[in-house]
Amino acid sequence: MTKCILSRLFLGIIISVLALQAQTPAPAVQPSLAYKITLTDLLRVDIYQEDDLRTMSRVDAKGNINLPLVSEVRVVGLTISEAQKAVETAYRDGRYLRNPQVTINVEAYAAREVSIQGQVRSPGRYPLPIETSMTVLELVTRAGGFSDTAKGTAVNVTRVSPDGKKQVFTIDVDSLLKGKDRANISDNSLMLEPGDIVFVPERII
Repeated sequence: MTKCILSRLFLGIIISVLALQAQTPAPAVQPSLAYKITLTDLLRVDIYQEDDLRTMSRVDAKGNINLPLVSEVRVVGLTISEAQKAVETAYRDGRYLRNPQVTINVEAYAAREVSIQGQVRSPGRYPLPIETSMTVLELVTRAGGFSDTAKGTAVNVTRVSPDGKKQVFTIDVDSLLKGKDRANISDNSLMLEPGDIVFVPERII
């Protein structure tokens, strides 16, 4: 009799625990810590206990978002954590809030694409992953690899920043692909950004 009562109690406890688990909402998916804000991302900015300052703002062509009181705050190229700190600093330095606690969420991601041209088997535009990064080597692989006449030791990446500054990087992708001793590990640490143009030149025969 005692065993039967204990069994019923034990079964009741298990059912209660399962019911509580079913009622508990799944945690929200947070953006990757590596994600960097880009032009035209739509951001929601919340400040703890400051509901009147809550706002939705799209990153403009200059890389800024417009916020109540502090006006423009530059966030392009920053991670979510860095952008939160930038907004906190703006409100603190402007003496509007003593200790602001800012939360930023990406409500709508901008189109994130790069293009690859020249001597690859499938040149064209390719989407960048939203929550992860992509290297030049990974893009070349996605584009079907080099053509037979490609100069894979001198792949150029052209990047134009929001302020119009142009940068060109030269990557020895061939050595990375073949695992050669001369391969520069830092070449594979360059992460592609939206709008980057990758060009694979032709080898002089």
